[in-house]
Parts: sequence; structure tokens; C-alpha cells
Amino acid sequence: MRLSGRNAVVTGGASGIGRATALRFVDEGAQVFVGDIDAEAGQALADESNGRIVFHRTDVTQEGDIVALLALADAAGGLDILFNNAGAGGSRDPIDTISADDWDRTQALLLRSVALGIRHAAPLMARRGGGAIVNTSSVSALGSGYAPTAYSTAKAGVLHLTRLAAADLARHAIRVNAVVPGFIATNIFTSALGIDAAGKARADGVIAHVAADAQPIRRTGRPEDIAAAVAYLASDDASFVTGTHIVIDGGLTIGTRASWDASQPSLFSILESIR
Repeated sequence: MRLSGRNAVVTGGASGIGRATALRFVDEGAQVFVGDIDAEAGQALADESNGRIVFHRTDVTQEGDIVALLALADAAGGLDILFNNAGAGGSRDPIDTISADDWDRTQALLLRSVALGIRHAAPLMARRGGGAIVNTSSVSALGSGYAPTAYSTAKAGVLHLTRLAAADLARHAIRVNAVVPGFIATNIFTSALGIDAAGKARADGVIAHVAADAQPIRRTGRPEDIAAAVAYLASDDASFVTGTHIVIDGGLTIGTRASWDASQPSLFSILESIR
């Protein structure tokens, strides 16, 4: 019950990482306010929570929607925690063909929304004497080949924004950190590709197979894996942690496959063989 008596806002909370985190926050004692564009799933989550989750339809590309969601928590006694999590795959076009409008839409959803969430949460938290903000980035912020260019650029921006905001808001005792998920079993992959419900189960199987073969920990990540890290960063257990990020990727980014798979030849082993 590390979050007992605290009010938390979760964007993109109707499914995936956001839903798992909202439920984890409830388990840890928080009152949770969930925003999402999926009103049906969001309200169903709230209905199942015995009053511990309040849902408010929220499009994070609209500044007024963000303000309204945060205001609900503030009116309930104050805002203590914000998890800026809402997102989608965005444009899949490479940099040499993407349109300006598609670029702007992707950045608005994945980066501008985080900046506005921080912007409007900070004064509310300052009045409370402090707070914790956690942002969702991605392993695509750390290198190429994990996701499309516009998405990856936005997620890299989230990491740098996290550091800058942590410095800006330290005077208000507001901590700002980020989580960096790897292959996590959510609908972000299938939604981004326009895969219908009939193909989702097959796609999930493919994702699970690829993830298990691509990283040292041989399973797909679960939303609950990310929720556990978010709950830590939001709690007093992380009271000395700000301006940084936690990578939760099963080891995906630790190095080339040869660094953890002994069956794969490394450059060093190849040179040794011809010495």
C-alpha cells in the first residue's frame, strides 16, 4: 500500500500498460483517474473497480482534455501522481516519404501530449508540496530498427524531456522519470498495423515468438512488468530518483545477439579462429 491516500492520473489507461498500471495503483492504495479515447473500455474498467477508478474520456492531443482530466484528481483532494502513457504507433512512413501532417500528428500524440501533461500537472503538484511524474518512452528511443522513425523520434524526445522537466521541477519537489518498455504484449502493434480482431490472436503469437528469440529473457514482456516499475517510480521508495529512466526490455538492448547467445559468433571469436 505504498500509494495509500494518493490521487493518480493515468493516460491511455483503458488497455495495455495503462490499464495494468491503473490496477497496480489501486492495489497499492491510490485513487486513480483514467483517461483514454476508448470510452467503452475505460468505463468498463471503472465499473469493475468498486469506485477506485474514475474514467474520463480524454484525447491527449487536445490540451483541454488533459486539463479536464487532471482537474478531476485535483478536485478530489489534489494530484500526486501522473503517468503520461497514452500513445499509438503513429505514422509508419520512413523519413524520405512521410508527410508533414503525419509527422505532426505523431509528435502531437506521443511527445506534445507528455509535455502538456507535465505543464498542467506541475502547478497542481506544487500546491501539494510535490509529486511524481512518470512518462512512457520506448526502446526505440535508444536505437534504430525497433519502430518507425516518427514514433522513435518522439520517444527519444520523451526521454530528454524527462531529464529537462526533472531539473525544472526539482524546486517544487516534483520528481520526473520514465519507463522504457521493450516487446510488451499490448495492442499497440496490431492497432498500428490495422489488424482486425480475427488476426489479433495470430499476431500476438508471432510477437511472442519474435520476442522470445530476440532477447535473453525468453518471453514477451507483460503490461504488469511495466506497471511494477511505474509503481516504484511513483512511490516513496524512489524518493531519491529523478531525471532518469528504467529499461524494461528482457535484455533486448544489452548488445548484439552474440553478447548473450553463445551459439552466435562474435567478432572477437571470428578473429580468434583465424589467429
